[in-house]
Amino acid sequence: MFARFAFPPNELGYCGPADTGALLGDHGADAHETHAQAFDGAWPYLNAIAESVDDDPLAEEVVRTYWVGGPLLDKVDPTALQHRLRSAFTGQVTSLLGALPDGQALAHHSFHVFVVYPWVGFLDRDPVTPLQVLQDCRIRWGTVEAVEDDRATIVSRPLSYPDGRLRLGDPAVECVTWRKGGTTLAPAPVPGETVAAHWDWLCGTLTESETAALAAATQATLDLVNDARS
Repeated sequence: MFARFAFPPNELGYCGPADTGALLGDHGADAHETHAQAFDGAWPYLNAIAESVDDDPLAEEVVRTYWVGGPLLDKVDPTALQHRLRSAFTGQVTSLLGALPDGQALAHHSFHVFVVYPWVGFLDRDPVTPLQVLQDCRIRWGTVEAVEDDRATIVSRPLSYPDGRLRLGDPAVECVTWRKGGTTLAPAPVPGETVAAHWDWLCGTLTESETAALAAATQATLDLVNDARS
C-alpha cells in the first residue's frame, strides 16, 4: 500500500531515497520499514495516525488513511500533529505550516501538499507551474474512460485557481501510466472503474467509500488553505 502511492514521486527523484527499486522489491518487513522511514515527508503523518490507534505505521489501514483518507483521520489530535510537523520540518521552507493556528492540521497527504510544500506560496506570482505541481502531487480520483497499451485515459476534476482560491474544476480528460517496462502499481484498469492517480501513475482502484473519503479530505484541506490565505 505504501509503495503504490510513494513510488511515483520517488521515481522522479522528488521524495524518498535514491533506490527506487527497493520500494517494489520483496526485501522483508524490516527492510521495507527502514526504506519507508526515509520518506521524511510521509513518515511523521504515518506515525501520528499509528499512535492514535495503537498500530504500526505501515499497517494497511494507517497507510490508506494517509494517502486516501477515512475515519482514522478524526482520531489524530490536530494540535499535536501540528507540533509534530513543525518539529519535523524545522528549517524547511513551507507554505502555511507556521502560520496556521493550532488545531487545523490533517494527517492526510493533501495537507502536506498544500500546507507544508511551498508551492501554494508561489500561486500569486505565476500560477501555471505551481498549479500543475499541486495537481500532479495530490492524490486525485478519476473514472477510467479507456485503456490503450501502457496508458489509461481517466476523467477527473483538476485543480483550478480562477479567483484567487483553489478549487476543483470541471471534469477533464488526462492520461496516466498504469504499466511501464513491466512495472505496475495495480492491476490493469478497466473502463468505468474509479481509480487513484499520483503524478503520472495510476495507483489502484477506489471503492465508493474510499472515493468519498479522498474527496472529503481534499476539500477539507482546500477549505483550510483558502481560509488561511484570504
